[in-house]
Amino acid sequence: MKFILGKKLGMSQIFNQNGKVIPVTLIKAGPCWVTQVKTEDQDSYSSVQIGFEPAKSKHVNKAQQGHFKKAGLKRNYRYLREFSAQELKLGHKIKVDIFNPGEIVKIIGISKGKGFQGVVKRHGFSGANATHGTKHNERAPGSIGSAFPQRVFKGKRMAGRMGNDRITVKGLEIVEVDKDENILAIKGAVPGKIGTLLEIITTKEIESVKEDEQKQLEEMTKKKKEKKEEKKQEVKEDKEQDKE
Repeated sequence: MKFILGKKLGMSQIFNQNGKVIPVTLIKAGPCWVTQVKTEDQDSYSSVQIGFEPAKSKHVNKAQQGHFKKAGLKRNYRYLREFSAQELKLGHKIKVDIFNPGEIVKIIGISKGKGFQGVVKRHGFSGANATHGTKHNERAPGSIGSAFPQRVFKGKRMAGRMGNDRITVKGLEIVEVDKDENILAIKGAVPGKIGTLLEIITTKEIESVKEDEQKQLEEMTKKKKEKKEEKKQEVKEDKEQDKE
């Protein structure tokens, strides 16, 4: 499993070899450094903590500064996140070149906060009719329950705070990797605004992607052969019927 931290730069377009437009999200990913390695003996579980985006010492408290010094790192880092991995060592540098175009990733981030919103925007309610006696009630939620049991059921869709949630988007494809500028081009949209911290984790690496593509090609060739054989049999049957 590969992983890295990054920041959302915005969206753009890329043209592939066939001239088709692909909408992509550009992410400034890494470099990250391993700040802590947790083991089952000491911490009762195994994981790796990585740091991203250097920060000035005045913005980092003494405890965190000591934590980075213990890892043998000269810089302090603004963001720390944990991932389940065992093969990395303390002080190891993670760069964007570990990823390859075609790999499938999932991206975790905080979505845009939209404040207090009504049921039409928050839950997609259609609202009341614009005419036929409706007055000051076009976007009202309507009834929230019956007389019994004298309470509102939990989970009732009502107005409230919208957005600013931890969102995971799966099945995103890496289109391009810019190793010089540490930029990933991901097909589609990812959660958050420009500057949102993102966790990028591979769910299908390039080897498995190639295997799946090969399997798909084999299935396509089998189907084509079967269709050709069916056509040949139909032609033979037609000829036999004509002779009769």
